[in-house]
Amino acid sequence: MNTQPMQMEQMGQFRITVWEEENFQGKHCEFMQECHNIMERDFRKIRSIKVEDGIFVGYEYPEFQGQQFILEKGDYPRWEAWSGNSGYRTEHLLSFRPIKCAKHTDSKVTLYECKDLTGRRFELCNDYPSLQAMGWCSKEVASMKVNSGAWVAYQFPGYRGYQYILERDRHEGEYRNYNAYGTQAHSHQVQSIRRIQQ
Repeated sequence: MNTQPMQMEQMGQFRITVWEEENFQGKHCEFMQECHNIMERDFRKIRSIKVEDGIFVGYEYPEFQGQQFILEKGDYPRWEAWSGNSGYRTEHLLSFRPIKCAKHTDSKVTLYECKDLTGRRFELCNDYPSLQAMGWCSKEVASMKVNSGAWVAYQFPGYRGYQYILERDRHEGEYRNYNAYGTQAHSHQVQSIRRIQQ
């Protein structure tokens, strides 16, 4: 079986290598930009990953659909490594894209109680493992505005549950209802959030 990288993409500060099998086995390919559908590269799926430079978000399905998983610099030999303590089992990924990040000092997000960026609001500049502990009384966040940087919001406290990647560069930073968080967002339950830093 050929274990040489199949192709190199052109871009800048991002580099990820994906393998078709667990533990960095089988067919693999290095990318420096997004991949809408790994099956178009004659892969069946992605089962292990190494992120060399930058930060990526991996998706359960092609075209950036399904569950999202933050992929920071490091090795992901099996699905447990990218799903962490989320409680959701997604044994492979089929698409991914880089995330443009800012320094922690540049990160700011505003949470809103109601859709369309209305109702009670709270501005954050730090990581919060429990929004309720910091004073957000509801388990729900109906809309958000990313003023700067990039963030990952989680369904449950302690950075667990579904992950929602929120960026200033997407949707002009405005997530006007929970459906904009991602295709797996079945409710507007967000209970923890942290900054993504390059």
